[in-house]
Amino acid sequence: MPDFAPNAPCESPAPDLSEPVPGYSLRRMPWRNRLQRLVGQAIWLTGDAVLITIGFIVAYWMRYQMTWPAPLNQIVREVLAPNYVDFSEFSPFIELMTILLLVVYAIKGLYSLPRTAGVLDYAGIIISGTTTGIAVLIVLVFIFRPYEFYSRLIYAFAWFTTIVLLCAWRALLIEIRRWRWTRGYGRERVLVVGGTGLGREIMEGVVAQPFLGYALVGYLDDRTPLAKTRNDGHFRYLGTVEELATIARVYRIDQIILALPFWENRRLPRLVAACRAAGVEFRVAPDLYELSFDRVDVGKLGSIPLIDLKEVSLKGLNLYIKRLMDLCIVLLISPLVLPLGGIVALAIWRDSPGPVIFRQWRVGKDGRLFKAYKFRTMVHDAEARKAEVAALNEADGPIFKIRNDPRMTRVGRLLRRTSLDELPQLWNVLKGDMSLVGPRPPTPDEVSRYEPWHKRRLEVLPGLTGLWQVLGRSDTSFDEMVRLDIYYAENWTPTLDIRIMLQTVPAVLSGKGAY
Repeated sequence: MPDFAPNAPCESPAPDLSEPVPGYSLRRMPWRNRLQRLVGQAIWLTGDAVLITIGFIVAYWMRYQMTWPAPLNQIVREVLAPNYVDFSEFSPFIELMTILLLVVYAIKGLYSLPRTAGVLDYAGIIISGTTTGIAVLIVLVFIFRPYEFYSRLIYAFAWFTTIVLLCAWRALLIEIRRWRWTRGYGRERVLVVGGTGLGREIMEGVVAQPFLGYALVGYLDDRTPLAKTRNDGHFRYLGTVEELATIARVYRIDQIILALPFWENRRLPRLVAACRAAGVEFRVAPDLYELSFDRVDVGKLGSIPLIDLKEVSLKGLNLYIKRLMDLCIVLLISPLVLPLGGIVALAIWRDSPGPVIFRQWRVGKDGRLFKAYKFRTMVHDAEARKAEVAALNEADGPIFKIRNDPRMTRVGRLLRRTSLDELPQLWNVLKGDMSLVGPRPPTPDEVSRYEPWHKRRLEVLPGLTGLWQVLGRSDTSFDEMVRLDIYYAENWTPTLDIRIMLQTVPAVLSGKGAY
């Protein structure tokens, strides 16, 4: 069982801060973290080296020994088989390839990715690194052995097998690591400095996503939770900001997140110095929400750093590229979607009285109203009964969400969990009202309660899926959802859309946060 309960109540008795934890030295923390990371990197490197070797062995088998299906097998026997090369001839090249690929991977940052990186982050580096390494290897082979025949095809096979094995290895280790983190093992102990808006957002994110490998120990704030204006729930209050060094030592903190509001930024240099002196890793969360943007470009004028607000990237040619991607993908999947939609429609018709399709006015790009289509998941008079269940709303901000909505039908619960209720919105995509990827389309009532900075999410077309859907779905707070939408709008690329769509599949299958 894990030795720490991240959601311990704030009434828990605090330890004596005057003495260090027995047998614990502040100076040991950096060495402990470094040792853990060195061991982890050694496991990654050793596994990669072994799998690269196995990949080349499999490639050799595919080139010289594998029985291919007809008519390829006949071609292989007649054309490729006479050029047989014994496996021992490739031994020096296997060693060279292993060293070369490991060096290229390290240069490209494969072993320095953050602990929260996913399979797609690793896969991109593995594919590009393997391509570069194999290309260099081929050049070296034919420079130093120009008169000896070595099959080029074996290197193509080695490229493929290496990528498949390393990506599968990464996926396995990531799943094992996340499995352990979810159950409380091996998580880094996090202390948040700041208990107001930004600090609370970070604490909620840490508690809601244990698979990221962080355990919230508590937070520091100069205002105690006894004040009438504060209600800290399950977040443990540990003391004032001035007690940072002592509390980091007593609670064996692995990482400190400085999340002070913008009006207290003058304290950051002193707190950063305290973290460094204590030997504890730290991160700074900038409080830029009041400026209504989520990312900045930093440049220099001589030695003076200049901050420039990043504009929405979905403009001009990018809009046409995104629109073309939407149309091609919708038309490609339509042979599968149409029969599935027919089955869903029949199930809704048999389950409860009322129309199969639910129509609702939504707010699109630049505040333009459009009628969105969904499969009906509630009783036919759900909108009229909304006032009856208003007190059950579980979402923050202007969103209305209930985990176990009494208005939901039996079929509707399944449709919500699998997101099949949103299939009719593909028609909105074809019409140009929506995109496959983008912010969630809000209702006019929601938009009427937006703060000014929230409206930046209306600068792009709404979508069926988006960053917040794949990261947390309905469990994501509204402000966090808006920040993710703004980040998407400012950093859009075709690759980002593809990654979000690929990540939507496991998010939907897991059903986490869907209601």
